Amino acid sequence: MVAVIDFGSQYTQLIARRIRELNVFCEIFPSYVTLETLKKKNVRAVILSGGPGHIYTLEKINFDDRIFDNFFVLGICYGLQILAKHFGGEVVTGEKREYGETIFYPDIDERIFSGVSKKTVVWMSHWDTVVKLPYGFKVIGRTDNTDIAAIKNNEGRIYGLQFHPEVVHTKEGKTILKNFLYSICGFRPEWNPGSMLELVEREIREKVGNEKVVCGLSGGVDSSTLAIILNNVCGKNALSVFVDNGLLRKREGEKIKDIFKGRVNFKYVDAGELFLKRLKGVACPEKKRKIIGNTFIHIFEKEASRFGAKFLAQGTLYPDVIESMSPFGGNSSRIKTHHNVGGLPEKLHLILVEPFKFLFKDEVRGIAKEIGLPDFIINRHPFPGPGLAVRIIGSIDRRRIEILREADSIVIEEMKRAGLYSEIWQAFAVLLPVKSVGVMGDKRTYENVIALRIVKSVDGMTAEWAKVPYDVLGVISNRIVNEVRGVNRIVYDITSKPPATIEWE
Repeated sequence: MVAVIDFGSQYTQLIARRIRELNVFCEIFPSYVTLETLKKKNVRAVILSGGPGHIYTLEKINFDDRIFDNFFVLGICYGLQILAKHFGGEVVTGEKREYGETIFYPDIDERIFSGVSKKTVVWMSHWDTVVKLPYGFKVIGRTDNTDIAAIKNNEGRIYGLQFHPEVVHTKEGKTILKNFLYSICGFRPEWNPGSMLELVEREIREKVGNEKVVCGLSGGVDSSTLAIILNNVCGKNALSVFVDNGLLRKREGEKIKDIFKGRVNFKYVDAGELFLKRLKGVACPEKKRKIIGNTFIHIFEKEASRFGAKFLAQGTLYPDVIESMSPFGGNSSRIKTHHNVGGLPEKLHLILVEPFKFLFKDEVRGIAKEIGLPDFIINRHPFPGPGLAVRIIGSIDRRRIEILREADSIVIEEMKRAGLYSEIWQAFAVLLPVKSVGVMGDKRTYENVIALRIVKSVDGMTAEWAKVPYDVLGVISNRIVNEVRGVNRIVYDITSKPPATIEWE
């Protein structure tokens, strides 16, 4: 496998994504990971991420430099500067900053640039620069502003790039990464849905054994896939619990019952009243997530006790872990608390089983196809664990839930009718905490505002707002205003991620 070592770059997760897309398994580790840990993980190659720091200001970097002697290494941006300094080079603040798209001139005779154009566009994001080449290294690429933009050591085992090959703006970045992995490190493209499924099943067998396990089933592709796998591996020792928290999409509970009852050991719990009672008057999004997370766990613990289980299985994904906390104590900052990660109570009376915690959603969808889940589940848009609670900005009550539920249903119906549903990552409505003046039936109205959020993405880590045809937006707007009582204005969110997150809360 490949170890991606995180020095705090905003692009660290993209490195992992690109490697997985090339069918090679990788994990992200904090900067202080030890050589021994990587050896136990059967690591062959290490990629050093970018980062916000300044190498020349540091007397010592919190990094196990024995790693350089034991693996193939690729340093990206800050990672290049780390290896340059370690091997005796010099890094200084450059005279010119270099941000955005830049023309790069690679030495195309080098294996890492095989098949790359003599002049290619790359994405730069640096101020500091290497001005003195380390002993035993050679320059293999430059830009008009940076003489040392790519290097390798004489053994051909350690490489450094000042630009970011993982970013889509680097036109031939995937080719460069592919050359490093396949041609230089000797990896084969073996990471696929079949191998992922084997890994997940093995983790469940090793952790759960012959004990009983409760699965938190939400009806999304992640938990649905996990429920089927648990049923296949653990049989009657697995119980899938679907909790209706009163914050679901329209007719969601009935659909989930129809799909899973009879297919797995299934239990439906109606807890809408409990969730609404605990959320009454709560407007802070983090508090809402914490309350919902704790309430889910309270119910799962109760059901686990009745079933005699000591394990709780969840469909937690890699982006959930990354956004909820610094991954494994690394350098990335927390963005929000996901109810099944950072929203867990400090004292959890169940042992967590999270076999998808190193997978991205498209990888789980690959597994879902492998085990034969229906397209209805596989291709569903992601839906947050806290449900409509984080799409109602501010406090929650029954009336606001019903307004949003009806509006959201119209959004999905019209996106499907227009043939756009499968082309995008997510489409949903958000109920805003403001009202606006309108005119309906020749009378003044003062009603709620709905925001439409429709985005395109591959893995949820980054997203672009979708350029939905005006006529489709018009139909959605007209239907919501005419059919949902209490709404008189629709707005469209045209913010990408970053800087915004996909969900509003």
